[in-house]
Amino acid sequence: MPCQHPARSRRRCAHLAPGRGRDRAKKKITPHSLRHSYATHLIEAGVGLIEVQKILGHASIVTTARYTHLTTRTGQNAITLIDDLMSRYARIRGKSA
Repeated sequence: MPCQHPARSRRRCAHLAPGRGRDRAKKKITPHSLRHSYATHLIEAGVGLIEVQKILGHASIVTTARYTHLTTRTGQNAITLIDDLMSRYARIRGKSA
């Protein structure tokens, strides 16, 4: 159920979102965490790992891969790609059989 408070009093709605407001632990924001988040967002947006490597200035792709992690979005994209490949394979195999 959405909060009925006006926009200027959103803080009153913190109780509706678990982990928000006063109860949320403060996270330490560092240059490393910003860099990691930037790399993750680039990959989620579809930017290739090699391109991200160039942007971050890494000599090795292995270093770039450490900045990435499987998120819900990238995981769903991987599932979609695999499903598409399997569908194409099934169609091709069905035609040749």
